[in-house]
Amino acid sequence: MVRLALALALGLPGAATAEQCRIALALGLDVSSSVDGREYALQTRGLAAALASDSVREAFLAVPGEVVALNIYEWSGRRQQQTRQEWVIIRSAADLDAVAGRLAEMGRSFEQYPTALGHAVLYGAETLAAAPPCAELKLDISGDGTNNDGIPPPLAAPDAPIVINGLVVGDEGETLARYYANFVIRGPGAFVEQASDYQDFEVAMKRKLERELRPAAVSLLGAPPAPRL
Repeated sequence: MVRLALALALGLPGAATAEQCRIALALGLDVSSSVDGREYALQTRGLAAALASDSVREAFLAVPGEVVALNIYEWSGRRQQQTRQEWVIIRSAADLDAVAGRLAEMGRSFEQYPTALGHAVLYGAETLAAAPPCAELKLDISGDGTNNDGIPPPLAAPDAPIVINGLVVGDEGETLARYYANFVIRGPGAFVEQASDYQDFEVAMKRKLERELRPAAVSLLGAPPAPRL
């Protein structure tokens, strides 16, 4: 009865359809002071376009009878985190179109605050703790700078079995990618994706989503090991 009530509350079908959630994915977007208005627009539009792309749709819907739960939040300073998309079950391309449409209409949640990566991880872990029941929990943190406020990311790593991936933006010399590889990402198969700048955010986000939404059997067999930069 408890499982049925939870399924109804989340909009999930009952046991008769045997629908299961394979991944709960929380996306954390950097809106710290290093991200100007133009870059914020490119980031938001880039994510919306990635979610509406054919390849990402295929990745979300790759396993018949199994769904993905999606959540999106913005983060900046230690007290500046805000959910922009509550948990939603992705069953169809129309569900992704709806999320993309809502993103396109949203204004920025914060600006002129520092980069609190550790608190971004903490907020993401709390968000995943409230996710629908899913086989895997994944947190994706994108950003263009290292931690300069609050607790460092390694101290924020949750005890729960959460995979944390990263997407770094504007990383000349791969310094930021090394920082994310050493201090932010964690868990089996965790990886760092790179965007040369915010113009490249859409393409990099597509690559990242396709990779982290790959069915587990394919991921284990075909994905390269996580980089140690």
